[in-house]
Amino acid sequence: MKALCVTEAKKLEFLDREKPELKSKNDVLVKIKAVGICGSDVHIYHGTNPLATYPRVIGHEFSGEVVGIGDSVTKVKIGDRVAIDPVTSCGECYACRTGNTNVCQSLEVSGVHTDGGMQEYIVVKENRAFKFDPEISWEEGALIEPFTIAAQSTSKGDIREGDTVFIMGAGPIGLGILQVAKLKGARCMISDFNEYRLEIAKSLGADYVFSPAKEDVFKAVENFTGGEGANVVIDAVCIPQTFEQAVLVASPAGRVVLLGFHAEPSKIAQLNITKKGLEIKGSRLHANKFPEVIEWFEKNKVDAGKLISHRFKIEDIQGVFDLIENDPSKVCKIVVTL
Repeated sequence: MKALCVTEAKKLEFLDREKPELKSKNDVLVKIKAVGICGSDVHIYHGTNPLATYPRVIGHEFSGEVVGIGDSVTKVKIGDRVAIDPVTSCGECYACRTGNTNVCQSLEVSGVHTDGGMQEYIVVKENRAFKFDPEISWEEGALIEPFTIAAQSTSKGDIREGDTVFIMGAGPIGLGILQVAKLKGARCMISDFNEYRLEIAKSLGADYVFSPAKEDVFKAVENFTGGEGANVVIDAVCIPQTFEQAVLVASPAGRVVLLGFHAEPSKIAQLNITKKGLEIKGSRLHANKFPEVIEWFEKNKVDAGKLISHRFKIEDIQGVFDLIENDPSKVCKIVVTL
């Protein structure tokens, strides 16, 4: 079968590999149909992802058709459309025992630690294959996984009806968070330097959008919240400066949720956290969010299709990275079909 590998930084190769076979009674063989491109894929391509090793078949957002099942598989059948949970956890460490499988001590993510979706077939355990309605396209099905990130981070932020929420960053994850926060009854403001993405945010129901290049962040939050501060701030930009801003613009008793992996320290005084009694939480991947997200997709409670700005065939994969590098202002979510 054909597999797309990043063999080293900025080098893509199509390799011929043996088609995987079922080895366990709980295995599911999936013919991959669509793969979403995420920032982590771009970092692997550039050689800046500290968790990935090479060669690596990238892609952790993907959907496909079940073409083979082990003897004990009951959740799915041949012909089903499935979204694949890229997360594998041990089930035994403290994190797993407390339901936080997304931060398992021995966590592995397909497309990062192990090979992912940019190949014709993959074998996964039954508990990682989630059936979705045939009316959902393959491309939209590939975006179920990034919406689990939105589900996890909004859950971490304990977003409640009537909360004011400030989402920093209107990339695909930020726009997914916006939709989920609105679904939970929040008033939402969202910022980004990219005007194209801000227009998408408007179309998805954002109550206020702005560019930090044109409007002061602190004044914008003050005006939107009537001086109270944002009850929940979700940092989907993930640089030291946005973490610092998030702590300052959060309301008393507010919640700050961080999605980033930046290694550079932020300059944050304890006073700003303790005085307001802030809760600061990191949010990584998801913990058992696929069923909830698939229900949102099937009941049209979220619109994944609005995030897709470009579609490519896997044969044209170099064009994906060229577009991201050369004309990122018009890119939201790219989906690759096999």
